[in-house]
Amino acid sequence: MAFDGIVIANLVHDLKYAVEGGRISKIAQPEKDELLFQIKKEGNSVRLLASASASLPLVYLTDTNKPSPMVAPGFCMLLRKHIGSARIVSVSQPGLERIIEFTLEHLDEMGDVCRKRLIIEIMGKHSNIIFCKEDGTILDSIKHVSAQVSSVREVLPGRMYFIPHTVEKSDPLTVTPEAFSAAMSRTPMPLQKALYNRFTGISPIIAEELCHLAFLNPDKAAVDLTEEETLHLYRTLTLMMEDVAEGNFTPNIVYDGETPVEFSSLPLTCFDSPRFKRREADSISQVLKTYYSSRETITRIRQKSVDLRRIVQTALERNYKKYDLQLKQLKDTEKREKYRIYGELLNTYGYELSGGEKEFQCMNYYTNEEIRIPLDPQLSAKENAKKHFDKYNKLKRTFDALSGLIKETKGEIDHLESVSAALDIALQESDLVQIKEELMEYGYIKKRRAGDKRPKITSRPFHYLSSDGFHIYVGKNNYQNEDLTFKVANGGDWWFHAKGIPGSHVIVKTEGKDLPDRVFEEAGALAAWYSKARENDKVEIDYIQRKNIRKVAGAAPGFVIYHTNYSLVATPSCGFTELE
Repeated sequence: MAFDGIVIANLVHDLKYAVEGGRISKIAQPEKDELLFQIKKEGNSVRLLASASASLPLVYLTDTNKPSPMVAPGFCMLLRKHIGSARIVSVSQPGLERIIEFTLEHLDEMGDVCRKRLIIEIMGKHSNIIFCKEDGTILDSIKHVSAQVSSVREVLPGRMYFIPHTVEKSDPLTVTPEAFSAAMSRTPMPLQKALYNRFTGISPIIAEELCHLAFLNPDKAAVDLTEEETLHLYRTLTLMMEDVAEGNFTPNIVYDGETPVEFSSLPLTCFDSPRFKRREADSISQVLKTYYSSRETITRIRQKSVDLRRIVQTALERNYKKYDLQLKQLKDTEKREKYRIYGELLNTYGYELSGGEKEFQCMNYYTNEEIRIPLDPQLSAKENAKKHFDKYNKLKRTFDALSGLIKETKGEIDHLESVSAALDIALQESDLVQIKEELMEYGYIKKRRAGDKRPKITSRPFHYLSSDGFHIYVGKNNYQNEDLTFKVANGGDWWFHAKGIPGSHVIVKTEGKDLPDRVFEEAGALAAWYSKARENDKVEIDYIQRKNIRKVAGAAPGFVIYHTNYSLVATPSCGFTELE
């Protein structure tokens, strides 16, 4: 994710229209490192959220209010005193720095008009909100930075404000062809890294986009660029910067399925592939709010599923070890037939023994080859035969028992891996409820006591509409897979699943119609996406009509058998918006 200088430029562009010329009506400090301004302009009221959180620094316009503490912090009180009703004269960004500066006009104690500066720095863990006089003298900041904390710059009342330049970078808005060429020629690092290290406001993802647009390998050393390649890259950068300077922004979020993975104020063509989809928004504020709320939702679900994941993983590891041990023991039983043959041959030719031999050599009538049979010299031929038959019977009993146990253990592993796959695609707390119910039913979690209220199940399968208007359903867990296949689907509907891999059942409702080839491809891509093979470039998918699917007797929900299926190879992708 790139909260870079270009995103800041987009924000400043929007803020000029939304708040420049308006007046601050309210100032709140909901969190220790966060401010919320209410600004009125031409009869309209908007809220501006500014967070200097080290983990999640943000600035965006919002329509959502947040509760404030009963007693306002000192920094908030200082701002209310000075700029509680100030007019916003201008909103600006120095170069392509990750800095937004508000010039504010207000009346002082004597009634004279004076100006102040509110500077918001979005710089990762070094983010800050700094309040200054017009000449740059710092009045206060939301975070105090002393010389003991930073040797680069102190941010304390009375100090002069300046932008720290720890690395020499050029402004891409004004860089000349000569300066660009010189910067590239003395940079031995990979091209992508050189771009975001040498130019202000360029993030790694924008650097990758520049390389993509210029058809250059991002891993190629910058110093190895030819003169033509350097000039072409410069022109690509110039065209991008023209859009930034003119305010031609396209706020968008890139999704990997339903998971937001990147956002930008410019189109990210480097993500153009079936796996990713790009959704545009009306404003960068909307992008930021959607992106971070989506990421927060995913993070929250991950946190809430930690206990379930630990239970499943612990059970899986235990069964993996048991399965390996059982396979090893089964391999030891492979020599059982040898002992049966020893016994039979001793019963057939044992009359030739006189007693006291340690081995007996005879013809194996099964292979017509000579064979050496080890003997116990203390036992007779008949007793030696019985000893070998006893070994054979013991190993055979072990083989029979292990064959059943291995099947059970493998079934348990498959079941647990399917539950793990369901946890990977869970997006809501209601999805976790159904998974927890399944783990309770199969004894991995202690069952609720008699009289305890069973939670209401509200989770539903994913529901998409294909490009040709066919309804596609995707199960989120084993219970939903079972219901989709045996209750929702009709005999003529089509069923899809990743071959030999834990994943969701995908059902395409045909309504009695023939499916176009594109629907098979789209359903296959969904089956690949909602499987454990999501990260693979290609996944083999089995598909078959529902009437040919059978449930496995005694197996966990969602486990089926089928024969004479069709197969296709799909690229994992979820290029649809879920229907309500």
